[in-house]
Formats: sequence, C-alpha cells, structure tokens
Amino acid sequence: MSINPNPAKFSANIKRLWMHISLSRRKQFTWLLGLMMLTSAVEIVGIGLLLPFLSILLDPEPIFHNSFAQPFVNFLGFTKPEQLLPPVTFVFAVTLLVAGLMRVVLFWAQIRISHGVGADLSISIYRKTLYQPYSVHISRNSSEVIATISQKASHAVSNIVFPVFTVINSIFMACLILTLLFFINFELTLILFASLGGIYLLVMKTANKYLVINGRRVNVEQTRVIKMLREGLGGIRDILIDGTQEVYCTQYQSADLPLRRAHANAQIIGGSPKFIIESVSITAIVLFAFVISGDKDGLQSVIPALGTLILGAQKILPLLQQLYGSFTSIVSGQPSLEESLSFLEQKVPDYISKKRSSEQMSFKSNIEIKAIGFGYVGNKPAILKDISLVIPKGIKIGFIGSTGSGKSTLLDIIMGLLSSTQGSLLIDKIPITSENDFLWRKHISHVPQEIFLSDTTVKENIAFGVVIDEIDMDRVRDAAKKAQIFQTIESWDGGYDAKVGERGVRLSGGQRQRIGLARALYKQADVIVLDEATSALDDKTETNVMEAIENMSTEITVIIVAHRLTTLKNCSQIVELENGHIKNVGSYNDIILKRGVTL
Repeated sequence: MSINPNPAKFSANIKRLWMHISLSRRKQFTWLLGLMMLTSAVEIVGIGLLLPFLSILLDPEPIFHNSFAQPFVNFLGFTKPEQLLPPVTFVFAVTLLVAGLMRVVLFWAQIRISHGVGADLSISIYRKTLYQPYSVHISRNSSEVIATISQKASHAVSNIVFPVFTVINSIFMACLILTLLFFINFELTLILFASLGGIYLLVMKTANKYLVINGRRVNVEQTRVIKMLREGLGGIRDILIDGTQEVYCTQYQSADLPLRRAHANAQIIGGSPKFIIESVSITAIVLFAFVISGDKDGLQSVIPALGTLILGAQKILPLLQQLYGSFTSIVSGQPSLEESLSFLEQKVPDYISKKRSSEQMSFKSNIEIKAIGFGYVGNKPAILKDISLVIPKGIKIGFIGSTGSGKSTLLDIIMGLLSSTQGSLLIDKIPITSENDFLWRKHISHVPQEIFLSDTTVKENIAFGVVIDEIDMDRVRDAAKKAQIFQTIESWDGGYDAKVGERGVRLSGGQRQRIGLARALYKQADVIVLDEATSALDDKTETNVMEAIENMSTEITVIIVAHRLTTLKNCSQIVELENGHIKNVGSYNDIILKRGVTL
C-alpha cells in the first residue's frame, strides 16, 4: 500500500464527509468563509495604510500634493501638509483595532463551529451504531467504536475540515498581501516569497511520508489506549486479587507512549519550519536595508516601503505556516477521517427513516421455529442445525444442554437479535425479517445472567430506557415486589432514588439479578426470556421469584434457560439441545426425572 496521500481520494472523502454535515452547519460554514474573506480584506487595508502613514510621518509634502490625495484634502478642507497626519493616524489605528477584533470574532466562530460539527458527527455515529444489528455489534471491538465516537470524529473536523477552510483563507489573504507587496517592490517581494515558499514546499515533500505514518500510528494507538483502559478498569477485581497491576500498567504504557510520541512528532514536523523561515525572511530584509543604507537619501525614500514590506512579511509568514500546518493536519488526519466515514455511512434500519417505530405486531398464537440453522461468517461448523419447534403463547418452556449446545444462539434468534442463516422464525405464521424484527422485540423482556446496570438510580434501572419524568412508580413498585426485591429497596437510604454504582457495583449479585427481573416485569411484555436469570439467587428467593412468574397471566410466554434443573419443574415443556440439534422434547418428568438428565 502506498503511503503517499491520494489527492483524488482525499477530495472524494471530503465530499463524503460534506454529505453528513447538516444544512444549518453548511450555512455556518458559508458565513464563516465570508467572515474569513472580510477579515482578510480589513487586514490588507491595515497593511496598505502603513505606507501613507510612514510617508506622511517622514515627509507629508508629497502626499499632500499627490493627485490621488487631492479629493480627500479638498473634502476635509486641509491647507497644510501637517494636517494629514492626525486623520491618517486615526484611520490607521482604527483599522488595526478593527482587524484585531475581527480576528477574535473569527477565532471564536471557528472554535464554536468546530466543536459543534464534531458533536454532530459524534452523535450521528453513536446513533447509527446503536441501530446496527446485534450481529454487527458482536463482530466489532467496542474500543474501536468508542475511540471513533469520542475522539476520531472530532479529529476529522479539527484535522481535515477546518484546515481546508484555513487553506482557502490563507491563500486568499496571501494573494492580496503579495499583490500589495508586488506593487510596492516587485523584485524584493518575488525573491522573498520564492525563497520562503520554496523552503515550505521542500519541507512538505520531505515530511509527507512521516506525516502519513504518524497519522496511522495515532489512529491505531487511540483505539489501543481505550482498550487498555476498559480492560484494566473493567477487570479491577481480578487485577486486585491476582496482583497484576504492573502487567496492565505495562500494556497501557505500550499503547499510550507511542500515541504521545506520534502526536509529538506531528507537532514537531508541523511547527519546526517557521523558526527557519522567520530567520530567513528577517535576514533578507536586513540585507536589503544594508544594501541601500549607503545612500542617505535612498534610505529615507524607501523607509515607508521597507516598513510596509516588513509588516507584509510579518503577516504573510503566519499564513505560510498556516498553509503548512493545514497540510500536515490534512495528511496525518486522513486515517481518522476514513474510519469516521465508515461509521457515518452505516445504514440504519428502514423503520427509522420511514418513521415506523409506532407500528405494532400482534402475537396471539405461537412462535414457530422452522428448520433453523445458524453459523457465523468464517465459522466452519454450524452452531444450530435444522431446528424446528413450536412454542404456543402462554406456555412456560425450558431449554437445557451443555455448554456449546447452542442455547444462547437459539434464544438470540427467537428474540429477533440474530437472523438465521437457514430456515425462518415465524410469529403467528408471519416471518420475522430485518423489516419487522424490531416490532417483534417490543413483545420481549430479556433477563440475562449478567445484568447490565447503569450508574443511576434504582428506579431508572428498573424502568430502563424510560425518561425519568415518565417513569410509572406504581409499575416500578409492582415489578420490584414480583422480583422479590421490594423490601430490600425500601430499606435502603433513598429507596428507589438510591444509586446502584457503575455496573451495579454497590449491589450483590443476587440484588443485581432481581433488579434485572424487575426491569423485565416493568416492561409488561408478553414474552419473558430468562437466560440463567436466577443463577445468583439463593434457593428460597429463586423459589419465590419463580412462583411470582408462575402466577403471572397465562397470556405471558416464559422461555427459560436455567442453571438449576429444579427451576424448570413448572415448565410445560423441556427442550434438550446437543451439538446444535434438538435431542429431546418432553415434560419435566420425561426429560429430567425419568431420563436423569444432568448438566
């Protein structure tokens, strides 16, 4: 793969990114571009006024009698050359102050719009990512997704979009300044600009390779740093028990140090040329002044022009540095841009764009699993093979099988999270596809073995995903009672407003699972899936929870995968899986008691 940036590819990427910027932001960009041009024009006026100011300061007579100045002299009623100095000084000073104020406004606008666009892109990536199918989520590294959402999208703006605008503004202003300087002294301006521009072009050509390498290093190491942080902090219990802190510190250092070195290299490459350029430009002007210093009259006559050239050089040097800095940002930022684009261009389900989220699917008869087979891409052995089963509505059905038998995968298919690679899932004879799976999931409450709890209050975790002002506290309390955690919550300081801590760290395993059960019951779904959901409960609590589930409406379908086989004793049907096949189907007596099945 070539390490040289492809201008055509970069141009295409910019167009792709532009399509993801909202119309209101595009209008802001247009306004910003106009502000850049206006600021540049005011800057040029300030530079241009220096020449008459210095000329009048040294000798106002020639300016006073100049044909171009006569209309102004007559309009103001001046009779003496000395009268020109105060108004010219005032106008010059005001122009410089206005230019400075406009630069502050431009800087403020650039920063605000930059962060606004970065937020827009991050939100768009986050939203599109949340709407991706479950199969996409389990195939991705979450650290890469987090890095793109939290950092790389913003980098795409700060390192690509605004450098492009900076290039446009810098080129526009540089052209205006050069036109003015060429008018004042063509030879010196040509020599000065050619030498400065040549140095920057040489450095750009030399640095190009290293900038691309650094950009890729930053892109990779950002993901690694987040991965190390998540793994280290997420596994803190085991790390403390095993005393492996130094191992994780070393792993974090191996990612963080290269990242910071890559950032440092980019800053060094981007910032170093200006020191050489400043020296070269000042030296050239000093030599020019030395050459003409032998002639006293000549020196006095060129002082205004020389002062203007110095001011012009002082203005144009930052522009050249901005152009070069923008080039380094654009080149080094392309890997982050391409990765951000890949996330921005994720397709969202049709029901989002077509506003079908209010639609409903009926469930009156049964769930039919028809000749289902499933295997992950690249996985040679199939996980599920030719499974057929009918689950009538209102039944309590249990699934058993050894690890790897396919229980969890089958549950994911039943819940519409995964699409089978063979066969079909039908609800009341209606096939579940990517077009309607979201409607079927509205019927389902899922209680996994590992309950995810957010670092919020108890009531917000029970009414998970519900806006806090819309939480029905009666439903919350009723769900807590059925999940056998009502009295425990009432005994806590704050009750339902108590914080559970990150990932429910302040709760016991049994308390977390009971809150997970309460969450499922709060949803009031007509299909409840319990995937090892009572494994952390003691025998008495599990019995009480299962009795509560048993006493629920006969319209509710309960699908259970249990750690303890006794949990399944009230199931109408038991399905035993083995190596992706259905081995046996029968009652609790037939499968568990008579055959003596154990897990």
